[in-house]
Amino acid sequence: MHRRTFLKGAGAVTVLAAAGGGWRAVDQGVFSVGEGPAYLPWENWRRGPDESLIPLVRAAILAASPHNTQPWLFKVADSSIDVHLDVRRNVGALDPYLREAYIGMGCALENLWLAAKAKGSALDLNLVPGRLGPAPPGPGPVLVARVAIAGCIQEWTELYEAIPRRHTHRAAFLRQSPVPREFVRLLSLLPNDEETLRLYLFTAEEARDRIVAVSSEANAELYSDPVVIRASERWLRLGWDEVQERRDGLTIDAFGLSPLMAGAAKMMPSWMLRRTAADRAQRDYAHLMSSAPLIGVIAVRDRYDREQCLLAGRLWQRAHLLATARGLAGRPCNEAVEMIDREKAQGKAARRAGLLAEVLGGSAWEPTFVFCMGYPTVAAHPSPRRPLEQVLL
Repeated sequence: MHRRTFLKGAGAVTVLAAAGGGWRAVDQGVFSVGEGPAYLPWENWRRGPDESLIPLVRAAILAASPHNTQPWLFKVADSSIDVHLDVRRNVGALDPYLREAYIGMGCALENLWLAAKAKGSALDLNLVPGRLGPAPPGPGPVLVARVAIAGCIQEWTELYEAIPRRHTHRAAFLRQSPVPREFVRLLSLLPNDEETLRLYLFTAEEARDRIVAVSSEANAELYSDPVVIRASERWLRLGWDEVQERRDGLTIDAFGLSPLMAGAAKMMPSWMLRRTAADRAQRDYAHLMSSAPLIGVIAVRDRYDREQCLLAGRLWQRAHLLATARGLAGRPCNEAVEMIDREKAQGKAARRAGLLAEVLGGSAWEPTFVFCMGYPTVAAHPSPRRPLEQVLL
């Protein structure tokens, strides 16, 4: 975003003056949305020698991950890539069994897969089996998949082309703009493993309201828990220098604010911003989620099976890329499933699992990821990304 774009907002000059002036605005990145070293991976994602597998990794690191933790590590050989989970990059009490971390790893695998096909390579993808448990105490990476590369016919798809444009939308959706039926049909065709994956799509208002109610209540309970709050805040990157240095986590530019409000937020003291962000998350959650004309639920046979988590992540990445390619936006709204994990970790009754089973019509399929889609009210901005040297083993 350029300086003149920001200043178009009514009262922008007043906000800047009250918060400390234009020089501080420059220092805090008010005029530098999506710029700087932290955002270069979105621009150079195709770079690398034709014979190299590095472009596949460059595509993989642009995938979605919980709180933008980017928990992936890659070991690249001449014709293979080993994909590892860095268990240190987790969101603690919000993901006690690393279920969402594995979903993020599945998102990276999907991007890698699409990039390989565009390069003219076929993948022999071998997922490492196992069950999820509490995060292991050791800091070592965990192998989640081995990818062998071979030749095939080059295939560029709209999903591949959408990789650098896919960003999480955290603002409201256009309420009066329903999702096209053809898009819903295409979404329904995305699951490619009917034995272990199922995608539920809800467009009727009554069904969506039921999911919003369960999710909103779960969100309120989660973010009233000090342990969850501390674990989540570990991934907040509120200062511009911190964004450029850490190159991960949740930033002000990704909060779904208008340009004027985002600029004002960057000028706040961090303690004030944390309080404001927490209040807004609690107050606006139901409003934002209910504005979406489509709510989806990805379900598996066993939400704590590692391979099924990876498959669920691949499906979410495909769905989000398809939405991006068709001019729609998407965001996770997964607090209800996070509460399933939290209740399990605390030894409580599985109340949220029961509520979601009622929505899905039974417990044969276990929900592991809830998302919203619709037409955006504001443009979603890119999130920072770690450079290759930090993700290669």
